[in-house]
Amino acid sequence: MSTSRIDKMRVLYPEKFVSKDKAFGHIHRGDRLFIGTGCGEPQYLIRALVAYVEANPMAFFDTEILHAWTMGIAPYMDEKFTPNFRANALFIGTTDRDAVNKGFVDYTPVFLSRVPELFYRRLLPIDVAMIQTSPPDKHGYMSLGISVDMTKEAVTSAPLVIAQVNTNMPRVHGDAFIHIDHVNFIIPYDEPLLEYKPGIPDDIAYQIGKYVARIIEDGDTIQVGYGSIPNAILANLRTKKHLGVHTELLTDGIVDLMQAGVIDNTKKSVDRGKAVATFCMGSKATYDFVDDNPAIEFRTIDYTNDPLVIARHQRMAAVNNALGVDLTGQATAESVGKTFFNGIGGIVDFMRGAILAERGKAILTLSSTTLDENFSRIVPFLGEGAGITLNRGDIHYVVTEYGIAYIHGKSIRERAMQLIAIAHPKFRPWLIEEAKKANLIYKDQMFILGKKGEYPEELETYKVTKSGLEIFIRPTKISDEPLLKELGHHLSNQTIYRRFFSTRTDMPHEYLQRFVIIDYTEKMAIFAMLQHEQKEEIIGVGRYFIDKSAYTADVMFVVRDDYQHQGICRELLSYLTYLAKKQGLLGFTAEVLLENTPMLNLFRQFGRKEGFGMKEKIESGVVHFNMKFRGA
Repeated sequence: MSTSRIDKMRVLYPEKFVSKDKAFGHIHRGDRLFIGTGCGEPQYLIRALVAYVEANPMAFFDTEILHAWTMGIAPYMDEKFTPNFRANALFIGTTDRDAVNKGFVDYTPVFLSRVPELFYRRLLPIDVAMIQTSPPDKHGYMSLGISVDMTKEAVTSAPLVIAQVNTNMPRVHGDAFIHIDHVNFIIPYDEPLLEYKPGIPDDIAYQIGKYVARIIEDGDTIQVGYGSIPNAILANLRTKKHLGVHTELLTDGIVDLMQAGVIDNTKKSVDRGKAVATFCMGSKATYDFVDDNPAIEFRTIDYTNDPLVIARHQRMAAVNNALGVDLTGQATAESVGKTFFNGIGGIVDFMRGAILAERGKAILTLSSTTLDENFSRIVPFLGEGAGITLNRGDIHYVVTEYGIAYIHGKSIRERAMQLIAIAHPKFRPWLIEEAKKANLIYKDQMFILGKKGEYPEELETYKVTKSGLEIFIRPTKISDEPLLKELGHHLSNQTIYRRFFSTRTDMPHEYLQRFVIIDYTEKMAIFAMLQHEQKEEIIGVGRYFIDKSAYTADVMFVVRDDYQHQGICRELLSYLTYLAKKQGLLGFTAEVLLENTPMLNLFRQFGRKEGFGMKEKIESGVVHFNMKFRGA
């Protein structure tokens, strides 16, 4: 059917159906030529253009080829074509990265949301647009398919438009349509579309994906980038419900979640019922899925990436990858030192849009080290030449394979400690020392080297107390000092005295850090937490200190006054008992003031229930418990 339509168009528009050479003959020296984005590149046209120049080396000179992302079909970058072509990248990929850094290809840093404006205001005028489209429908409209982005504006702005019409190009809904009247020359040629196949997520990517999945909530609208980490993130979202999509890039992972019913767009506050994207890179199966699919709309990039449009989405979760982040919260997604690596792209558009959105989440992901583990991606300060893609106010969360750091609204000291806690363990001592030298953290900040100081994430768990309160129980982290101080300010003088046998109510850093810097081979400290979206709150603490001579542990607890008598302490005692037995300990000892009736009753009742061998001794108003585990 499409072939017959093309034949009809040949009759109606004979002047548009010309040879390749005749079409290319309208390109002049000094023209700026735009090429469609990513997997939407008109491969045949590019090869034909280069062949035309090889056959006619004097045809034109100094032609600037502008592309946002080339996927490998870029023979015009060959050094022998230097007199004819000069490429200019709006985003850097693997194909042009080396050429950019050697100075053979230009790079224009720009927010992708602003590119169409550069075109229509003629600040970056386009003379020729080489694009790829679907065949025209009965009304003469052709779809830009998987490359709408800035291609739509390039077509509108360029005096000369050359289109490769390919029956393999999907016909997509939204802003993707151009009329044949706006195309000067049509070159029909069918070939498979380029496909993007990211690497298979490794264990690091999968672990990052698990952490991000904790942050994403049912009903959120998501934006996720490309690569193995985003793939792992999407794979970990399969248990979520009613997710929406407003993104720059549509990928295989998003389509998988749509087909699984995880993404249904029913809770979106903007474009409800529609997954919105601006271009697509994936497999043929994904291209088949988007073809004539009314559940998906492709919009121009000045809409999808407009921070003000993004900000209108309630519960917008933007997830983007970085190359590095420093302890103050600055991040680069563009360069490694002086070496250009990617580009600004859409990361700033989406992260700032999410920051502005009601209940939005700006999530930055990165592996803790380079692939060879020789360099930390979390550094004291970004190096010379690194592009500051995101400033210190652009990020809510930073996620590595070692955990989640929430840095929004945190002081430099707090965020430095948060980020050190999720750095690779072998680089944490270095980061601590460098942070001390730079006065980012306390000069006397304690730190435990090696495995015994590493955070035991496997001990995290959720419990429901007898009152029905759901609590998150986890070990303490080196960054928990501010949370512990906050807990202390919620304790009454009576609770402080019962717990510490002291009337001291001040909580200086020197005192508090001893409670959060834990050698897990000698002690255990767990918190009962409430999680309020982006904020954690400690409402209870359970600790034990191992007596290696008797192979028992001295145990103690404190619960915030307004959460007492809800079963929190019982859950902490139960979990510490489990951990102590797992560690091979034989029992607990404890000291409780005789006036502390609730705690006395807890130990006695719990001990009877668990079959502990219980011994009590009273001295000077203090009850000394000696509790042997059953079978010990």
